[in-house]
Amino acid sequence: MNKTYYLTTAIAYASAIPHIGNVYEAILADAIVRFKRLDGYDVFFQTGTDEHGQKIESKAEANELSPKTYVDTISSEIKRIYKKVGVSYDQFVRTTDERHIKSVQAIFKKLYDQGDIYLGEYEGWYSIAEEAFILEKDIVDGKAPNGDIPVWTKEAAYFLRLVPYQERLLKHIEDHPEFIEPESRRNEMIQNFLKEPLPDLSVSRTSFSWGIPVEFNEGHIVYVWIDALSNYITGLDYNPDEPNSLAFNKYWPADVHLIGKDILRFHTIYWPIILMALGLELPKQIFGHPWILVNKGKMSKSVGNVMYTDDLVRYFGVDTIRYYVLHEIPFAQDGNITFELIIERNNSDLANTIGNLVNRTIGMAHKYREGVIKKVILDEPFELSLKEKSLEVLPAIRKHMDELKVSDALEEVVKLARSANKYIDVSEPWALFKNPEKQELLDHVLYHLVETIRFIAITLQPFIPNTSQRIADQIGINDLSFESLTEFGNYREQTLGKAEVLFERFDTVKKLEEILKDRDE
Repeated sequence: MNKTYYLTTAIAYASAIPHIGNVYEAILADAIVRFKRLDGYDVFFQTGTDEHGQKIESKAEANELSPKTYVDTISSEIKRIYKKVGVSYDQFVRTTDERHIKSVQAIFKKLYDQGDIYLGEYEGWYSIAEEAFILEKDIVDGKAPNGDIPVWTKEAAYFLRLVPYQERLLKHIEDHPEFIEPESRRNEMIQNFLKEPLPDLSVSRTSFSWGIPVEFNEGHIVYVWIDALSNYITGLDYNPDEPNSLAFNKYWPADVHLIGKDILRFHTIYWPIILMALGLELPKQIFGHPWILVNKGKMSKSVGNVMYTDDLVRYFGVDTIRYYVLHEIPFAQDGNITFELIIERNNSDLANTIGNLVNRTIGMAHKYREGVIKKVILDEPFELSLKEKSLEVLPAIRKHMDELKVSDALEEVVKLARSANKYIDVSEPWALFKNPEKQELLDHVLYHLVETIRFIAITLQPFIPNTSQRIADQIGINDLSFESLTEFGNYREQTLGKAEVLFERFDTVKKLEEILKDRDE
């Protein structure tokens, strides 16, 4: 029986087309689940769209559309973008799905019936852009932290009691340090929120109508915290009024909720308390990934520095963008993206290191051996052992991936390619070719290079799957399983086809001019 692995992303808010900072989360999740599938796990990868709320109602109205027509458009655009960058989700949930609506209504009713939710009145500052109530202390010069101008709101609302579960939650976080990662985020939640009694949470609204109705009190709409967060279980067909589904029994609790650090409080405080109140197990881990900054500043439409996935893919190709966001965004700090940095990384790691290795090796095989690769493995005569380096790569990647250190895992593959390039410099195949006594040694060198490229092709699959397949095709391998990496020497003798360029090397000045021209049009 395969071990199961359930990973979710936060569901994208369907108010607008997401930028690369939002899509990064889906690509990061995709790399993790592709690795887990290859590593023998029974994976369930869920993502989707959060489609209710005042902001969507307003945007739909501004576009003279019904809210449902508006979210249908945005949701299908998000699916298209995910497909474009190779996000291999198993399920895409939408909060307008009928089964989600029914389950959320049942969850709300259950929490109300058992006294965890009660009817009260809310009065306070409300930010429409954030879809959240803002504390007085967070308002500076009449503005919310995001720059929105909050409005004073007074309305009847249902509230979720948090204090009865607070001690239990704090104990769970302290007993399970892996529950919130990275560590800095865990400390932030404990210090900023859990040391003081938690105020009850408003979980319904009456000032707009686009949402899931509270069945037993007309006019109330289930607010985002219960609506959107519940997708992680409604997607597994959980409904408190029905026996647990096969999917729920199989995959819950989630192994990882992968989310942006800005929504950590909702996922590490409100969500676990909702689950405790429902009598359900908590997810094993909530990972708050960092943001992508542009020129070290936060992406913002008003500043005009937003980068969209469609544009980036058009300029650089899917795998260069996947590589960049997976390799350059650190585990615990915000990462930076600029066109210059993408070009630099494409040229150094992808074109010069990986692309050049494959191209040079196939070129030498044709030049010196008419493309025929013979299996010759001698006692390593050079001070660099590719066999040793290749056999170390998957265990090193596995260790990093277990800690969700995707950037470090990808770097292991690049390091192996660097070693192979160094091996060419050390072994000097061109000199061996000229020496009649060194022909067997030349075959040894060429075989070790192609066999190392096989390791590279297979271990690149989770990160840049298109490139992985193209390398596999060029060296003529069909078995791309991790099992095939347990031995060095599995590459069978064969004649190689012609090498193709894997990555274009960009001239920085020309490329930037081309991008600028495109953006001005």
